[in-house]
Amino acid sequence: MKISEFIISIILTSLLTSSCEQTSKPVTVSNKQGQPGTLLAKTYDSGFALAHDTYNGISAASDGKIYYVLCSQSVDVGGQIYSFDPKSDKIRHIGDLTELCGEKGLKAIVQGKSHVKFVESNGKLYFATHIGYYSTIDGMEKIGLPPAGYKPYPGGHLLSYDLASGKFENLATVPHNEGILTMNMDTKRGLIYGITWPTGYFFRYDLDKKELNDLGALTGEGENGKGAAFRVLCRSIAINPEDGSAYMTNAEGTILRCRTGQNVIERVEGEDMKKDYFGIYDPSSSGSMGYNWRQVVWSQADRKFYGVHGNSGYLFSFDPATPRIEVLDRLTSKVSQRSGMFDQFSYGYLGFTLGPDGHTLYYLTGGPIYKDGKRVTGKSSTAMGEAKGLENLHLITYDISTGNYTDHGVVIYSDGQRPLYVNSIAVEADGTVYTLARITQNGNTRTDLIKIIKPY
Repeated sequence: MKISEFIISIILTSLLTSSCEQTSKPVTVSNKQGQPGTLLAKTYDSGFALAHDTYNGISAASDGKIYYVLCSQSVDVGGQIYSFDPKSDKIRHIGDLTELCGEKGLKAIVQGKSHVKFVESNGKLYFATHIGYYSTIDGMEKIGLPPAGYKPYPGGHLLSYDLASGKFENLATVPHNEGILTMNMDTKRGLIYGITWPTGYFFRYDLDKKELNDLGALTGEGENGKGAAFRVLCRSIAINPEDGSAYMTNAEGTILRCRTGQNVIERVEGEDMKKDYFGIYDPSSSGSMGYNWRQVVWSQADRKFYGVHGNSGYLFSFDPATPRIEVLDRLTSKVSQRSGMFDQFSYGYLGFTLGPDGHTLYYLTGGPIYKDGKRVTGKSSTAMGEAKGLENLHLITYDISTGNYTDHGVVIYSDGQRPLYVNSIAVEADGTVYTLARITQNGNTRTDLIKIIKPY
């Protein structure tokens, strides 16, 4: 960071910790080293006023740029893709999801969002599209019913973007006219795995053969089910690069595996996600992720997965060779740990990743707000994945080689606002953290790119 930025950061931090007021005063926390933490986030304007909450949808690429999607809930305006160059501090619009899928002028419900991280392989970024236009039926979000004159949603697409040429390729459309909720890629073998929404069909796409295989529903009727038939779907597919196996979970806590080249989804015997520390859940409840893991990453250094259970915020490792799960630490903010309560977002947070150094985990999570010494509470329960109330945003790092946990403190904007609905993360080569969050300016709220200014 430039010296001028560092000085401004110190001055603003001092002012904000002493005088900032929004809905309530932001909390200044202490990390385990006893140092107060208040982090300044720089906001950007990508020029898309309709931008709504993005889940995942942001990654750092080998060309040094940050790529991200701003989502749309509109029936006829699709999600937009951008690149951000940290060197020039400039944003470039690079595509409209609906146009890239060849559906411009189709007069169908558009490709409103991308719910997945970009996966880089051989100079290309691979990602998927999802529906952003919903209908609320019996209190649940469902695929949007097309208004008069519109066709139904055509289904999510798999896309690639060539970093050198700037060209996109439309690879495939998933069956059943559903969106793509979850995606990951076995880059060694050129295989893309995904889960559709709302039913939860599991599929595999072979890049070489240009062939998509529908392997059936993962867990009953998924999020399309009613009552006892409802099952919240896994948001993170874990790929073991050693043998190519793809792992995922269900709300009951079962760990599922699809081996390379197999068309069978099997249960991993001898281990599961149903841990006392994670809490007690009704698998048919729509107000939590159940025993699913929320986000999982692979560590090549020790050949293990590291993940977070969303509702409880516990960090765990999963050794697929054993198989064995070890619960390591509660990765929530210090303020949350001291409160003894779950955070406000009912599903937990997707802003979890392994940094460029290969041993530092970065996590963007919540922290309770205290006003006049009392914790500000929200809804006691919810029937969907949403924030139950306002909370602060904290940046946490965890070194998997030493077990060192650090809560770097509350993240705020220069005008004192809190970043809200944060469920994404990208870490630049130098450790700078980016995410997508709600920003309110001149009375209008949008989701956009923000950068957390170093040092942490």
